[in-house]
Amino acid sequence: MIIQNHRIKDVRFVESPNYDDRPDVDDISLIIIHNISLPPGEFGGPHIEQLFTNQLDAEEHDYFKEISHLRVSAHVLIRRDGELIQFVDFNKAAWHAGVSNYKSRETCNHFSIGIELEGTDDREFESIQYKVLAEMIPALIKSYPKLSIENIAGHSDVAPGRKTDPGPFFNWQKLEENMKENEE
Repeated sequence: MIIQNHRIKDVRFVESPNYDDRPDVDDISLIIIHNISLPPGEFGGPHIEQLFTNQLDAEEHDYFKEISHLRVSAHVLIRRDGELIQFVDFNKAAWHAGVSNYKSRETCNHFSIGIELEGTDDREFESIQYKVLAEMIPALIKSYPKLSIENIAGHSDVAPGRKTDPGPFFNWQKLEENMKENEE
């Protein structure tokens, strides 16, 4: 996987307006793993893209009435089938972590990369999602020198009590195993 001009090469880019400039573009030092499904528990369809681009139709589903006003994004989404979609350039601060704290640093959006996996807290993720994530992380670390394998966290780690994702079915060991396989 190649990152060029703050985008993953040969990956579909759908621009989200939900980002800011980073206070320090050289301080990209954390990867945050999330999960998302829209409507909750349902996979596929255009709804995640619509949410991240402020185009979610509140009338299409009762749950959407609660969230269609939100202005959120992530840098990247990994769908259940392994498809990658990028929404925000990595040198920008996507709006993914909200009120957050990592190692006594607040406002994690300023120094993190947000990766959404299409999934839920109560279902296993697909093997292909781990494979794609395990390919992406080394490419990010190579492109952004302050990133390291030690600074990867779940949304629940940076916003405990407020967020639960990526959830108990995200298998950190499986991610580590996939990354080791890529090194060989």
